[in-house]
Amino acid sequence: MTKPTRNDLVFSVMSNFKPWTFWAIQQEIASNYGQFYGEPSISAAIRDIRKPEARKKYNLPHSGEVVVKEKISSGRGYQYRLANTIINHNKGIK
Repeated sequence: MTKPTRNDLVFSVMSNFKPWTFWAIQQEIASNYGQFYGEPSISAAIRDIRKPEARKKYNLPHSGEVVVKEKISSGRGYQYRLANTIINHNKGIK
């Protein structure tokens, strides 16, 4: 079995469609997979998920937004989540 990539781990964590901060993703990956990635690496993985290669690999829509960036209500920083449109896209592929 192939070792999961950084992008695989970030996508796996985000696949519950809940909002995540870089730090929460970082902690989840460290706790569940024993890997550590800094915030810049996690940010890069989120950007990579939007690219055509990742869309194909993770069965995401070819167009439209797949990652939503939202301001944290406390006013400090952002959180990211997979777009709900992915759920409908994947339902139609059975």
